[in-house]
Amino acid sequence: MAVHDTIGDFLTIIRNGSTARKDLCITQHSKMRVAIAAILKKEGYIRNFSEGTDKRGFKTIELTLKFVGKTAAITGIERHSKPGRRLYYGANEIPRVLGGLGVAIVTTSKGVVRARDARELGVGGELLCKVW
Repeated sequence: MAVHDTIGDFLTIIRNGSTARKDLCITQHSKMRVAIAAILKKEGYIRNFSEGTDKRGFKTIELTLKFVGKTAAITGIERHSKPGRRLYYGANEIPRVLGGLGVAIVTTSKGVVRARDARELGVGGELLCKVW
């Protein structure tokens, strides 16, 4: 039985697009991906994102990446919890990214939020990824 890591694929598309200095990345649609894209936009790592459809009628997400000069705004993005090894943290145990300079994205009972927001809400959850 094959296991697919859709969030890992999404992060790889963003990582490859920023490394290749592409302005636009198109990926498949899911509610989790839209929530992650919204956090990345709010934190200033991407310019914008929009939902659309492709030629065959499938929903897509179009990400407009952000660059400062020729340098990508996303220096690093990595998957933390994986399908083979889910990592859950309590509200006070969620690790900080580069001493607070990056952002960690957590899925909680309150939805997909930044680690900072999860600590304020007092909820823990699965640490999806880290971005810096």
